[in-house]
Amino acid sequence: MARARGERMSDYLAVEDPPFDPWPVGSTGSVGSVGSDPGVLNRVREWLGRFILTVDDADLDLLTLWAAHTHLCDVLYTTPRLVLDSPVPGAGKTTTCEHLQRLCRRPLQAASLSSPAMLARLLDKELRTILIDEVDRNLDPKRPGVEDLIAIINAGYKRGATRPVLVPGPKGDWDVKEMPTFSPVVLAGNAPNLPEDTRSRTIRVLLLPDLEGRVETSDWEEIEADAMDLGEALSQWADETRETVRATRPELPPGCVGRTKERWNPLRRVAEAAGGHWPDVADDLIRRDLIAAQMDREDGMVTSPPAVTLLRDIAELWPEATAFVPTAALVADLVMRHPRMWGPESAYGKALTAQRMGRMLAQGFKVHSGRQGDGPRGYYRQALSPVWRRMGITPPDEPTELTKPAEPTAGGAW
Repeated sequence: MARARGERMSDYLAVEDPPFDPWPVGSTGSVGSVGSDPGVLNRVREWLGRFILTVDDADLDLLTLWAAHTHLCDVLYTTPRLVLDSPVPGAGKTTTCEHLQRLCRRPLQAASLSSPAMLARLLDKELRTILIDEVDRNLDPKRPGVEDLIAIINAGYKRGATRPVLVPGPKGDWDVKEMPTFSPVVLAGNAPNLPEDTRSRTIRVLLLPDLEGRVETSDWEEIEADAMDLGEALSQWADETRETVRATRPELPPGCVGRTKERWNPLRRVAEAAGGHWPDVADDLIRRDLIAAQMDREDGMVTSPPAVTLLRDIAELWPEATAFVPTAALVADLVMRHPRMWGPESAYGKALTAQRMGRMLAQGFKVHSGRQGDGPRGYYRQALSPVWRRMGITPPDEPTELTKPAEPTAGGAW
């Protein structure tokens, strides 16, 4: 397979031109046996383990699968954004980017992104792997144009996303062209402040400094040729397994649904094509991610929209075996139990009211209040229960029979 050097992209982005560009343009691959070189992913994993120290050894498997999937993005529907994260400088993020630059499909090491339109023009030419270092600075929300760049990074994780770009017309005027934004992206930085919708599209690898000298130094004068050969072997393996990856739809671990499935399905398909122990490795990575996400939610690290927080808090305080609770009782208990969220000192600046709670539940979930006879307005558990389940919130036990409206005791407790 020929190693064609890529063109300079200074007309599109401010980039660090890679020292080599070994990946051919427009390769469609050929049908071959599953993993004609069954050890190539093992070799990539061993290589990364020599030079990169991750907090969790399983992240080396993740880096291996992610690098492999970049060569197969033309037959995949999504491509998760890879975040290389560390709380401090000098943890190996740039080194990891340098190794991925030599292993991934058509790599482009971006020193700084100049405009969303330029990024779209770059990807209109061909599918590339974009590696962005120092995202804590390059994607700082305070920088002009960053919101549009984030929008492209978010939309481009799924095939079919485009951005309208003005291009010169045949008569000297301007035409609008829809340019694709789909591409694999690496985001490396020190605890980057990424928006929540971007984080939901990412898979994170945590790095810490190697103070004990446990891995080798990446001396590119010495290891460049070996890295190039390994990257070419990975590209050839992808060509031979392309049709298998296109057709395979492996079963994912329980709970891997929605956005989580979109992030992990491409890597799981690559693992299935690799065979051997790789499907089990991928399943273990998915289960670890599901557990970590649950722990983040329990620790309050995931920021939810106010309406979702309200729904979760109502489920938490709903009295056991109670079918109906008056609105006034719910509001009083919410303010008492969660004053920072629903009390006068909340970010909203005012205590929660029945009207505001009603708007949030109606607009967010189409849940409306009702009455029991001539009593006060309130909410039925049977109206909230389906929404709780759809939002992954464990609802309280079903009441065995219709009960009287619950009333708070003195001080707001049930």
